[in-house]
Amino acid sequence: MPDSDEWEAPEGSWASSAARRRNMQAIRSRDTKPEQLVRRLVHAKGLRYRVSARPLPELRRTADLVFRPVKVAVFIDGCYWHGCPEHYVPPKTNSGYWSDKVLRNVTRDRDTNIKLREAGWLVLRFWEHEPPEVCAQCVYTTVVGRRRLNSHKDEDSDIQLGAR
Repeated sequence: MPDSDEWEAPEGSWASSAARRRNMQAIRSRDTKPEQLVRRLVHAKGLRYRVSARPLPELRRTADLVFRPVKVAVFIDGCYWHGCPEHYVPPKTNSGYWSDKVLRNVTRDRDTNIKLREAGWLVLRFWEHEPPEVCAQCVYTTVVGRRRLNSHKDEDSDIQLGAR
C-alpha cells in the first residue's frame, strides 16, 4: 500500500484520506509524552516499575506503569481516545466510527478497573492534561503507602504466628 497522497481509502475504511491515514498511524499506544514525563518523575523519586505490562497475565490489557509487589496499576489516558469529559470533541469526519471506538475504550477501561480491583489491585488513572508532577506525587504516595501497609501486615502476621 503506497503512502503517497494518491492513496485512496477502501470503501467504508476509517482512513478517509492519505493524510488522515498517516496521522492515525503516527499515534502511539505507549511511550507518549505525558506517560514519559510521569515515568521520569516517578523514577526520580526512587520507584521502580514495569512499563506497558499486564498486571494480570490472563487479562489482555496493559497498564502504563505496573508496581507488582504492591499491586498498583497506573494508566495515563489520552483525552481523545478515552473520552475526557473536559477535552473530548467528537470528530467531524466518520463520527459514527470514532465515537463508537471511544465508547468501547471507555467501556473497556471501566471493565479493566473492575477486574483489577477484584484481583486486589489499586488502579490509578490520570488524564494526559493533568500536571505530571501531581500525577507522579500521587503515584509515589500511593505506592509507598501500600508498601508500608504490606510491611505492617507481614509484621502483624509474624506477631500472630509468634503468639501461638
